[in-house]
Amino acid sequence: MSFEVLQGLLIPFAGTTLGSACVFFLRRSIGLSVQRALSGFAAGVMTAASVWSLLVPAMEHASYMGKYSFIPAVIGFWAGIIFLLILDRIIPHLHRNSSEAEGLKSGLGKTAMLTFAVALHNLPEGMAVGAVYAGLLSGEGGISAAGALALSLGIAIQNFPEGAILSMPLKAEGVSKPRSFIYGMLSGVVEPLGAVMTILLAGIIVPALPYTLSFAAGAMIYVVVEELIPEMSSGKHSNIGTVFFAAGFSVMMALDVALGG
Repeated sequence: MSFEVLQGLLIPFAGTTLGSACVFFLRRSIGLSVQRALSGFAAGVMTAASVWSLLVPAMEHASYMGKYSFIPAVIGFWAGIIFLLILDRIIPHLHRNSSEAEGLKSGLGKTAMLTFAVALHNLPEGMAVGAVYAGLLSGEGGISAAGALALSLGIAIQNFPEGAILSMPLKAEGVSKPRSFIYGMLSGVVEPLGAVMTILLAGIIVPALPYTLSFAAGAMIYVVVEELIPEMSSGKHSNIGTVFFAAGFSVMMALDVALGG
Protein backbone atom coordinates (compact mmCIF):
# COMPACT_ATOMS: atom_id res chain seq x y z
CA MET A 1 0.00 0.00 0.00
CA SER A 2 1.54 3.31 -1.11
CA PHE A 3 2.07 6.28 1.18
CA GLU A 4 -0.46 8.25 -0.90
CA VAL A 5 -3.16 5.67 -0.24
CA LEU A 6 -2.29 5.32 3.45
CA GLN A 7 -2.43 9.09 3.80
CA GLY A 8 -5.85 9.18 2.15
CA LEU A 9 -7.18 6.53 4.53
CA LEU A 10 -5.93 8.35 7.63
CA ILE A 11 -7.15 11.85 6.72
CA PRO A 12 -10.76 11.25 7.94
CA PHE A 13 -9.47 9.76 11.21
CA ALA A 14 -7.25 12.82 11.66
CA GLY A 15 -10.36 15.00 11.33
CA THR A 16 -12.10 13.11 14.14
CA THR A 17 -9.00 13.21 16.34
CA LEU A 18 -8.48 16.95 15.90
CA GLY A 19 -12.15 17.59 16.62
CA SER A 20 -12.00 15.50 19.77
CA ALA A 21 -8.99 17.55 20.90
CA CYS A 22 -11.29 20.59 21.20
CA VAL A 23 -12.01 19.30 24.70
CA PHE A 24 -8.60 20.62 25.77
CA PHE A 25 -9.05 24.24 24.67
CA LEU A 26 -12.80 24.95 24.53
CA ARG A 27 -14.32 25.84 27.89
CA ARG A 28 -18.02 25.59 27.20
CA SER A 29 -20.09 22.70 25.91
CA ILE A 30 -21.46 22.98 22.39
CA GLY A 31 -24.92 24.57 22.30
CA LEU A 32 -27.96 22.95 20.71
CA SER A 33 -28.01 25.39 17.78
CA VAL A 34 -24.36 24.67 17.00
CA GLN A 35 -25.00 20.92 17.24
CA ARG A 36 -27.89 21.30 14.80
CA ALA A 37 -25.69 23.22 12.39
CA LEU A 38 -22.89 20.67 12.59
CA SER A 39 -25.27 17.73 12.14
CA GLY A 40 -26.80 19.46 9.12
CA PHE A 41 -23.36 20.13 7.64
CA ALA A 42 -22.32 16.50 8.16
CA ALA A 43 -25.55 15.30 6.55
CA GLY A 44 -24.94 17.53 3.53
CA VAL A 45 -21.36 16.31 3.09
CA MET A 46 -22.38 12.64 3.36
CA THR A 47 -25.29 13.06 0.94
CA ALA A 48 -23.14 14.80 -1.67
CA ALA A 49 -20.37 12.22 -1.23
CA SER A 50 -22.91 9.42 -1.70
CA VAL A 51 -24.08 10.93 -4.98
CA TRP A 52 -20.98 12.45 -6.58
CA SER A 53 -18.22 10.19 -5.21
CA LEU A 54 -20.07 6.86 -5.06
CA LEU A 55 -23.36 6.46 -6.96
CA VAL A 56 -22.36 8.40 -10.10
CA PRO A 57 -19.02 6.52 -10.45
CA ALA A 58 -20.87 3.23 -9.80
CA MET A 59 -23.22 3.86 -12.73
CA GLU A 60 -20.38 5.10 -14.93
CA HIS A 61 -18.43 1.90 -14.25
CA ALA A 62 -21.51 -0.14 -15.23
CA SER A 63 -22.06 1.88 -18.41
CA TYR A 64 -21.47 -1.26 -20.49
CA MET A 65 -24.95 -2.32 -19.35
CA GLY A 66 -26.45 0.57 -21.28
CA LYS A 67 -29.81 1.77 -20.00
CA TYR A 68 -29.62 -0.84 -17.23
CA SER A 69 -26.43 0.64 -15.74
CA PHE A 70 -28.48 1.72 -12.73
CA ILE A 71 -29.12 -1.88 -11.61
CA PRO A 72 -25.78 -2.48 -9.78
CA ALA A 73 -26.17 0.91 -8.07
CA VAL A 74 -29.70 0.11 -6.88
CA ILE A 75 -28.72 -3.37 -5.65
CA GLY A 76 -25.61 -2.12 -3.85
CA PHE A 77 -27.47 0.85 -2.39
CA TRP A 78 -30.15 -1.35 -0.85
CA ALA A 79 -27.53 -3.81 0.43
CA GLY A 80 -25.87 -0.91 2.27
CA ILE A 81 -29.18 0.22 3.74
CA ILE A 82 -30.00 -3.29 4.98
CA PHE A 83 -26.48 -3.81 6.36
CA LEU A 84 -26.68 -0.66 8.50
CA LEU A 85 -30.24 -1.51 9.54
CA ILE A 86 -29.00 -4.85 10.88
CA LEU A 87 -26.05 -3.25 12.70
CA ASP A 88 -28.39 -0.62 14.13
CA ARG A 89 -30.57 -3.38 15.60
CA ILE A 90 -27.64 -5.43 16.96
CA ILE A 91 -25.03 -2.98 18.30
CA PRO A 92 -25.98 -1.34 21.63
CA HIS A 93 -25.69 2.43 21.23
CA LEU A 94 -27.17 5.71 22.38
CA HIS A 95 -27.70 8.72 20.14
CA ARG A 96 -27.05 12.24 21.35
CA ASN A 97 -30.07 14.01 22.86
CA SER A 98 -31.75 10.63 23.41
CA SER A 99 -32.46 8.85 26.68
CA GLU A 100 -33.38 5.48 25.13
CA ALA A 101 -30.64 3.10 24.02
CA GLU A 102 -30.94 1.14 20.77
CA GLY A 103 -29.67 -2.28 19.76
CA LEU A 104 -29.37 -5.37 21.91
CA LYS A 105 -29.60 -4.92 25.67
CA SER A 106 -26.23 -4.66 27.40
CA GLY A 107 -24.60 -3.50 30.58
CA LEU A 108 -22.58 -0.81 28.81
CA GLY A 109 -22.47 2.66 30.32
CA LYS A 110 -23.76 5.80 28.64
CA THR A 111 -20.31 6.96 27.56
CA ALA A 112 -19.50 3.67 25.83
CA MET A 113 -22.87 3.59 24.06
CA LEU A 114 -22.46 7.18 22.84
CA THR A 115 -19.07 6.19 21.44
CA PHE A 116 -20.58 3.15 19.72
CA ALA A 117 -23.25 5.38 18.17
CA VAL A 118 -20.63 7.64 16.59
CA ALA A 119 -18.53 4.62 15.57
CA LEU A 120 -21.57 3.12 13.85
CA HIS A 121 -21.97 6.43 12.05
CA ASN A 122 -18.30 6.48 11.01
CA LEU A 123 -18.12 2.92 9.68
CA PRO A 124 -19.85 3.66 6.33
CA GLU A 125 -17.50 6.59 5.80
CA GLY A 126 -14.48 4.32 6.19
CA MET A 127 -16.04 1.81 3.81
CA ALA A 128 -16.67 4.58 1.29
CA VAL A 129 -13.05 5.76 1.39
CA GLY A 130 -11.82 2.16 1.13
CA ALA A 131 -14.08 1.41 -1.84
CA VAL A 132 -12.91 4.51 -3.71
CA TYR A 133 -9.23 3.77 -3.06
CA ALA A 134 -9.77 0.13 -4.06
CA GLY A 135 -11.11 1.43 -7.36
CA LEU A 136 -8.14 3.78 -7.69
CA LEU A 137 -5.64 0.98 -7.04
CA SER A 138 -7.35 -1.24 -9.59
CA GLY A 139 -7.26 1.44 -12.27
CA GLU A 140 -10.94 0.82 -12.93
CA GLY A 141 -14.08 2.87 -12.49
CA GLY A 142 -12.57 6.15 -13.72
CA ILE A 143 -11.55 7.12 -10.17
CA SER A 144 -8.63 9.56 -9.98
CA ALA A 145 -6.21 10.11 -7.09
CA ALA A 146 -7.55 13.65 -6.76
CA GLY A 147 -11.13 12.37 -6.66
CA ALA A 148 -10.28 9.86 -3.93
CA LEU A 149 -8.49 12.60 -2.00
CA ALA A 150 -11.55 14.85 -2.35
CA LEU A 151 -13.71 12.25 -0.64
CA SER A 152 -11.18 11.84 2.20
CA LEU A 153 -10.95 15.59 2.71
CA GLY A 154 -14.72 16.06 2.61
CA ILE A 155 -15.28 13.39 5.25
CA ALA A 156 -12.43 14.78 7.38
CA ILE A 157 -14.02 18.25 7.29
CA GLN A 158 -17.30 16.95 8.69
CA ASN A 159 -15.50 14.59 11.11
CA PHE A 160 -13.83 17.53 12.87
CA PRO A 161 -17.03 18.92 14.42
CA GLU A 162 -18.31 15.38 15.04
CA GLY A 163 -15.30 14.64 17.23
CA ALA A 164 -16.03 17.79 19.21
CA ILE A 165 -19.75 16.99 19.49
CA LEU A 166 -18.85 13.72 21.23
CA SER A 167 -15.94 14.79 23.44
CA MET A 168 -17.31 18.14 24.67
CA PRO A 169 -20.58 16.80 26.19
CA LEU A 170 -18.62 14.02 27.88
CA LYS A 171 -16.45 16.62 29.59
CA ALA A 172 -19.57 18.57 30.60
CA GLU A 173 -20.92 15.41 32.26
CA GLY A 174 -17.81 15.07 34.43
CA VAL A 175 -15.61 12.79 32.34
CA SER A 176 -11.98 13.91 32.45
CA LYS A 177 -10.54 15.78 29.46
CA PRO A 178 -8.08 13.00 28.50
CA ARG A 179 -10.79 10.32 28.68
CA SER A 180 -13.24 12.49 26.74
CA PHE A 181 -10.59 12.96 24.05
CA ILE A 182 -9.82 9.23 23.92
CA TYR A 183 -13.49 8.28 23.56
CA GLY A 184 -13.89 10.81 20.76
CA MET A 185 -10.77 9.56 19.01
CA LEU A 186 -11.76 5.89 19.40
CA SER A 187 -15.07 6.56 17.68
CA GLY A 188 -13.10 7.38 14.53
CA VAL A 189 -10.83 4.30 14.60
CA VAL A 190 -13.44 2.30 12.67
CA GLU A 191 -12.89 4.50 9.62
CA PRO A 192 -9.30 3.51 8.72
CA LEU A 193 -10.01 -0.06 9.87
CA GLY A 194 -13.06 -0.28 7.62
CA ALA A 195 -11.14 1.29 4.75
CA VAL A 196 -8.16 -1.08 5.06
CA MET A 197 -10.47 -4.09 5.30
CA THR A 198 -12.23 -2.97 2.13
CA ILE A 199 -8.95 -2.59 0.23
CA LEU A 200 -7.68 -5.98 1.46
CA LEU A 201 -10.81 -7.51 -0.06
CA ALA A 202 -10.06 -5.75 -3.34
CA GLY A 203 -9.84 -9.06 -5.17
CA ILE A 204 -13.55 -9.53 -4.47
CA ILE A 205 -14.49 -5.87 -4.60
CA VAL A 206 -12.95 -4.73 -7.88
CA PRO A 207 -14.98 -7.05 -10.15
CA ALA A 208 -18.04 -5.78 -8.31
CA LEU A 209 -16.88 -2.17 -7.95
CA PRO A 210 -20.27 -0.61 -8.84
CA TYR A 211 -21.91 -2.69 -6.11
CA THR A 212 -19.24 -1.79 -3.58
CA LEU A 213 -19.39 1.94 -4.26
CA SER A 214 -23.18 2.02 -4.08
CA PHE A 215 -23.14 -0.21 -0.97
CA ALA A 216 -21.13 2.46 0.83
CA ALA A 217 -23.53 5.12 -0.48
CA GLY A 218 -26.53 3.25 0.91
CA ALA A 219 -24.85 2.85 4.28
CA MET A 220 -24.07 6.57 4.47
CA ILE A 221 -27.56 7.63 3.41
CA TYR A 222 -28.98 5.37 6.13
CA VAL A 223 -26.93 7.28 8.72
CA VAL A 224 -28.03 10.63 7.27
CA VAL A 225 -31.74 9.80 7.40
CA GLU A 226 -31.78 7.76 10.61
CA GLU A 227 -29.45 9.89 12.71
CA LEU A 228 -28.30 13.23 11.32
CA ILE A 229 -31.55 14.66 9.96
CA PRO A 230 -33.43 13.97 13.24
CA GLU A 231 -30.56 15.58 15.17
CA MET A 232 -30.50 18.70 13.01
CA SER A 233 -34.29 19.04 13.40
CA SER A 234 -34.62 18.28 17.13
CA GLY A 235 -36.23 20.70 19.58
CA LYS A 236 -37.80 24.02 18.64
CA HIS A 237 -38.23 24.60 14.91
CA SER A 238 -35.20 26.16 13.23
CA ASN A 239 -33.86 26.36 9.67
CA ILE A 240 -30.23 26.34 10.75
CA GLY A 241 -29.82 22.60 10.10
CA THR A 242 -31.27 22.94 6.60
CA VAL A 243 -28.99 25.86 5.73
CA PHE A 244 -25.90 24.02 6.92
CA PHE A 245 -27.03 20.86 5.10
CA ALA A 246 -26.96 22.91 1.90
CA ALA A 247 -23.54 24.29 2.85
CA GLY A 248 -22.12 20.82 3.50
CA PHE A 249 -23.56 19.48 0.25
CA SER A 250 -22.05 22.41 -1.67
CA VAL A 251 -18.61 21.97 -0.10
CA MET A 252 -18.46 18.25 -0.87
CA MET A 253 -19.83 18.70 -4.39
CA ALA A 254 -17.27 21.42 -5.10
CA LEU A 255 -14.41 19.30 -3.73
CA ASP A 256 -15.43 16.29 -5.80
CA VAL A 257 -15.90 18.18 -9.05
CA ALA A 258 -12.89 20.48 -8.66
CA LEU A 259 -10.43 17.80 -7.54
CA GLY A 260 -11.95 14.77 -9.22
CA GLY A 261 -12.60 16.28 -12.60
